[in-house]
Amino acid sequence: QVQLLESGGGLVQAGVSLRLSCAASGRTFSRYASGWFRQAPGKERELLARISWNGGSLYYADSVKGRFTISKDNAKNTMYLQMNSLKPEDTAVYYCAASRTAAWVAPFYWGQGTQVTVSS
Repeated sequence: QVQLLESGGGLVQAGVSLRLSCAASGRTFSRYASGWFRQAPGKERELLARISWNGGSLYYADSVKGRFTISKDNAKNTMYLQMNSLKPEDTAVYYCAASRTAAWVAPFYWGQGTQVTVSS
């Protein structure tokens, strides 16, 4: 059974950094595409970043490009989202997701989410 567990969220002030982690069990990030989404209250879930199975291809949404960095450590079977220069509009529940194939194709496996709240 595949399980994804996010951690690293919290309440921070604008301008600081946070690093989210997503630990996988039952699945290895080294063979499958994965990514990070977020969902703010009253808004749809938004894809922020994704990384290909081999780490050679990255995608970032315009809203986070230049501030957020996605990465993974295959030895630890963990994916990360480094978030710098946080803004109040980054407040949301953040979810990691893993594809069921090497390609980035829904449906995904999902983590339970971790809350990030950025105060001004």
